[in-house]
Amino acid sequence: MKRKYLFFDIDGTLAAGGYGNTYIPESTKLALQKLREAGHFLAIATGRSQAMAYDYMQELGFENMVSDGGWGVTVENRLLSIKPIDKQLVIRLIDECKEKGFIWALQNENSVCRSAPDSRFEEFTHDVYMQTRVVEGLDPRNCEQIYKAYIACYEGEEQRLETLKQLQWARFHKEYLFVEPLDKAYGIRQIMDYYGADYSDVIVFGDAKNDLSMFVDGWTKVAMGNAIDELKACADYVTTDVDKDGIYNACVALGLF
Repeated sequence: MKRKYLFFDIDGTLAAGGYGNTYIPESTKLALQKLREAGHFLAIATGRSQAMAYDYMQELGFENMVSDGGWGVTVENRLLSIKPIDKQLVIRLIDECKEKGFIWALQNENSVCRSAPDSRFEEFTHDVYMQTRVVEGLDPRNCEQIYKAYIACYEGEEQRLETLKQLQWARFHKEYLFVEPLDKAYGIRQIMDYYGADYSDVIVFGDAKNDLSMFVDGWTKVAMGNAIDELKACADYVTTDVDKDGIYNACVALGLF
């Protein structure tokens, strides 16, 4: 069949088990192998930083990736760019956090860890998703670029932060939220434009709220069986759960191999 361009979310889509207990189902590995043999283009599409998702690229044999919520683009194992978020808005947000007593951290480089001005972020969150390093005197004003910010708070408390309403953000853990791009479609279009490929040949696979940003008109959208209802409602096809051969079954149903 005609070559397709497939973009896969990681957690809950390629990977099962949840944070801290992640694994790739054998049926998913087999599906990826058969897709490559059929000549399709494969890429990861994740909210994770490029540095954090790099191990998945290596493990699963990917060479292409949309990262950083859609604003990072890696092609043929080469990082082309990561677009930073609005620095002035982040400065205003952190100033407001200081004023109102919110604990915060930043990601100001392509790294597997975030930076915090003191140990409070780690003590509050006990986070296993990524490492936190203390950088005394950390100030967003002194950062050349900022890719993400993290605010430690429980659900609903973030409503006190007026500046947050001007930024994109998501919550994946109960103890803190991510201030990051939510536009995976942006990165997908960057890769398609790089190759001069037709958007209609894109197929995306996802499960979570941040995948809504790539469930747009103009290409094929596959929701996992374990996906949120909102995503399933936008999907062209709903497959089985990630740990019940979801990727493999979708590829068979779509005639990809």
